Amino acid sequence: MVYYGQTSCEQDTERYLDVVKYVFSAYKKEVPLVINTMGWVKGEGLLLLIDVIRLLSPSHIVQMDVYDWKAMAPLTPEYVHLTPGLYTRGKQQSKRKQLGMSAVESWKSSDGEGDASAPEYKLLYVHPEFPRAGAAGEARVHSGILRDMAILGYLGQLQYPDVGAVLPLHGLVPYQVPFSAVAVRVIHTDVAPTNIMYAVNASWVGLCRIPDEIRCQSEGPVLLTQTPVCDCLGFGIVRGVNMEKKLYHILTPVPPENLRQVNCLLLGNISIPNCVLVGQQGVEGEIPYVTSDYNYSILGSGKLRKKKHFKRREYTFECDYT
Repeated sequence: MVYYGQTSCEQDTERYLDVVKYVFSAYKKEVPLVINTMGWVKGEGLLLLIDVIRLLSPSHIVQMDVYDWKAMAPLTPEYVHLTPGLYTRGKQQSKRKQLGMSAVESWKSSDGEGDASAPEYKLLYVHPEFPRAGAAGEARVHSGILRDMAILGYLGQLQYPDVGAVLPLHGLVPYQVPFSAVAVRVIHTDVAPTNIMYAVNASWVGLCRIPDEIRCQSEGPVLLTQTPVCDCLGFGIVRGVNMEKKLYHILTPVPPENLRQVNCLLLGNISIPNCVLVGQQGVEGEIPYVTSDYNYSILGSGKLRKKKHFKRREYTFECDYT
C-alpha cells in the first residue's frame, strides 16, 4: 500500500503512475488480479488510463458505458494501440503507411522498440439500461461520504470494546514519537519549514516506511525535500506536538510490531471528518482544534463547509466513530 495523499491525481499524474508501478511490482502473479481504475475518464484522465493499460498489460478490460453519453470510445486493443497516452506515444500506423514504409517498419515505435504489436486483451463492454448511471456529480458526492465513513470506521478501532461510551480524541492515549525517529513530508502543497508543525498538528497522516536511515542533524524535525514512493503501513492522527520535549503525539490502531518499522509521516490533503473534531464530548471551554473566533482573511484558513444539498433519507447516517 502506498499513501498518495489526495482524492484526485489531477495535480500530480506522474507520481500517480510511479505509485501504480510500485504497487504492481509487488504482484507475484500467483493469483488473478482485479484492478479497479478511477472514474476520471475525460481529457487527460482518459490519456492516463491508456498509459495504465499499457503499463499493466491486462488480459481483460471491463468497460462500463454511461447512459446517454457516447463521448468515450470503446477501449479496444486497436484503439489503445494507436491512441497516444499522457506519457506514452501511440503507434501512428496509418500515417507511416502513407509515407511508404513497409508493414513491418510501420509497427516499430519511434523510441527504438522493435516489438510494438497491438496489446492482446479481451474487451467486455457493459451498457447499463437505467438513467443517471455514472452521473459525475453524484459520484463525487457519494465518494466523499464513503471516504468519511471509511475513516470513521478505521478510527473506530481505537475505541475500547469494554467501554460503553465513545471516547473522544482527547480521551485516548497516544504514542509518543521523537522528532528524530521519523521524517516528515507534506505531499500536496509546499509548506515553509517554520510552519510544518502547524500543518502536521491535528492532521491525518500516513505511517510509512522509507528505506533510507533517518539522520537528524539538529533537535528540530526531520523534513524530506521530496515525496517518497514507499510502503504505507497504516494511518494515524497527530493529536498534538510537544515542542519542548520534541515529541509527536500520534493516535493509531496500527499494532506496535508494525509501528517499529515506521520512520516517515506523510501528510496529504485528506482531512479528518468534521464530526470527529466538532463532536468531542466532555470538554470544558473551547473544543480542541475548533474555534469560532478566527480571522478568515489569513491565507490558508477557512470555515468548515456544511453540505446543504443533501436530502435526508430513511437510512440517515449519524456521524460518529463507533
